[in-house]
Amino acid sequence: MPRTPLEIGPAGKRAALAMEQVRTARGFAQRQLADRATALGRPMTVTTVSRIERKRRRCDIDDLVAIAAALGISPLALLAEAP
Repeated sequence: MPRTPLEIGPAGKRAALAMEQVRTARGFAQRQLADRATALGRPMTVTTVSRIERKRRRCDIDDLVAIAAALGISPLALLAEAP
């Protein structure tokens, strides 16, 4: 019997939205973000970035840390409530 994927919770949804907002504010394409994360030691494809941003894929803690570093921000900034 196939496993059912875990639903993306509120923190994951916030992180996905913040990730997209910061990425676009920095002027990065999804491919650039994926390349930057990969260069930092966390192999990532543009498909991974796209799926996280569209809330089709969960963002694990290692992804979150690498994405934050690639964006030049703290991982906490991706998890924080919007003002």
